Amino acid sequence: MLRSMYSAISGLKAHQVKLDVTGNNIANVNTVGFKSSQATFEDTLSQLMRNGSAPTDGTGGTNPAQVGLGVKVAGITTNFAQGTQQSTGRATDFMISGDGFFVTKFGNESLFTRAGSFDYDASGKIVTPDGAVLQGWMAEDGAVNTNGAVTDLTVPFGQVMDPTVTTKGSVVGNLTTSAVVASAGPPAVPATSLQTQITAYDSLGTAHQIALTFTKTAPNTWSVAASEGGTPIGTPQNLTFSPTTGKALTGMTFDVDVFTSAAATPNWPADISIDLSNMTEFGGKSSLAPMDVDGNAMGTLQSIALSGDGTIMGVYSNNLREPIGKLAMASFANPSGLAKSGNTSFRVGDNSGQPAIGEANAGGRGSLVAGALEMSNVDLAEEFTGLIVAQRGFQANSRVITSSDEVLQDLVNLKR
Repeated sequence: MLRSMYSAISGLKAHQVKLDVTGNNIANVNTVGFKSSQATFEDTLSQLMRNGSAPTDGTGGTNPAQVGLGVKVAGITTNFAQGTQQSTGRATDFMISGDGFFVTKFGNESLFTRAGSFDYDASGKIVTPDGAVLQGWMAEDGAVNTNGAVTDLTVPFGQVMDPTVTTKGSVVGNLTTSAVVASAGPPAVPATSLQTQITAYDSLGTAHQIALTFTKTAPNTWSVAASEGGTPIGTPQNLTFSPTTGKALTGMTFDVDVFTSAAATPNWPADISIDLSNMTEFGGKSSLAPMDVDGNAMGTLQSIALSGDGTIMGVYSNNLREPIGKLAMASFANPSGLAKSGNTSFRVGDNSGQPAIGEANAGGRGSLVAGALEMSNVDLAEEFTGLIVAQRGFQANSRVITSSDEVLQDLVNLKR
């Protein structure tokens, strides 16, 4: 009878732990990045009442008689299943789709979290709500070296992108075969001319609108000339096409020699190389479009955007984008071995293994989604069912203690 009481007491304690775990899960049903836990029970040692025996020639074998001595909590495991996605539209909200953790630093300690709700502090660092700094690699000259040590990720708002001078570009499209060649006889017929514009930049970032004019001068031959503000730039050249294939044959690169122009300034390069090799002369309509023109005006950093591999792209006022850093992610051989440190973060545990830090979408680490958060993976239906089971288990064990007490009372009353 005393064994039953002590076994029931162990059952009360075990089911109390299950209630605590279930209550914590329900409390965090709306916690970003929270991972639910589950209490697992196992029986304790059993008292041997009678040994078993092996069969003999004349008798059969017998099984041992054992009385269990209660239950204990074998462990509390964390469920790292993916939580649901909630779109927020915030540029600093990141969600991990798949395995892995964000790497943060709080003081001198490295922490790991699935909660991707970040913001900026006064110095431009990307931080968690409790002040831990997101870790990664900062870009140098627009390139990110992920082989180096991780550092604090900082968004340098107001950073200036230097202007770069235009040195090359291209024009694609079709010059129709039905275009007219100029005629001198009466009545004179003007030649067909088509024009497109490219925006070029000098070394100070000043924009210049350069017009490229294509004029039909002979069958399968066009003259290409450049001008700025009506002032000719450089020397016109001929562009000839194959009469059978319609592909460009000669004059496929047009060099705009800026210094030969009255509009030239000391900020310009010697020339701008315009690729015309993809021009055609087919029977369809004419169409011209500038492509791949390099150079840019000065720009200042306005905002950021995240790509799936963790690259943080800086969006500048000149409509250009340039990497300013990349998020670091960590994976573990045994995530369930991580120790919870509060604030929805984990620290390295004795049985978690060391973190494998690297890029997203590599080494078993998931991809990243910007403007979204991973919500708690708590299943309320499952938790309430577990709550009922834990409550009934607690009640049943309390009834065992009550019943054992009544039997002991009957035994005491035998001497009356």
